[in-house]
Amino acid sequence: MIPCRPTHHPRRGLTLPPHRLPRLPGRVAIPALPEQPRAPRSSAGLEDFNTAPADRAERTLLTCLRSLRWARRLADHRPYPTLDALLAASDEAAYDLAPADLAEALAAEALPPLPDDTYGAAHTALSAANAAYEARFGHTFVICLAGVPPTEALDHVLEAIRSRLANDPEEERVVAAEELRCLARERLCDTLRGAGL
Repeated sequence: MIPCRPTHHPRRGLTLPPHRLPRLPGRVAIPALPEQPRAPRSSAGLEDFNTAPADRAERTLLTCLRSLRWARRLADHRPYPTLDALLAASDEAAYDLAPADLAEALAAEALPPLPDDTYGAAHTALSAANAAYEARFGHTFVICLAGVPPTEALDHVLEAIRSRLANDPEEERVVAAEELRCLARERLCDTLRGAGL
């Protein structure tokens, strides 16, 4: 079975030492991720997806990745016999995104929201790092945090932004596209588990 976790690739560009913030009691600055592996989903979510009207399937897919080309391609190739087949098709369609499709998807992404009680310095550091990234590359920083422990998520995001700021625009386009592919895969798994069709 193809896991719903992203494949980790070596980081590109100069890697700076991570900025460590004091450990925050309770919640962290990035929305918490599940700490335990997810239980396998029955085929009901995939069955619902396969039989949904095309426009509804496309709308569902657009909640995973805001690329109309990607969503139409996946919706047009239904039915998928297994979740593995759907995820493989998702990956292939994401790899085939043209620069305009990638720009469309990136324009719809947002930095993960911070909880209301976030430590002020963490919010400021994340906002400043994202502003520098947006100024350099023209879009919001995207990252898939699947598999990152919640207690390390903020440090991981800040370190990744700093590291990726050293990339040239073409290198970063490749990295951002890979992160979008991983996000789409993770969101697709979550959607089918929730049978939100």
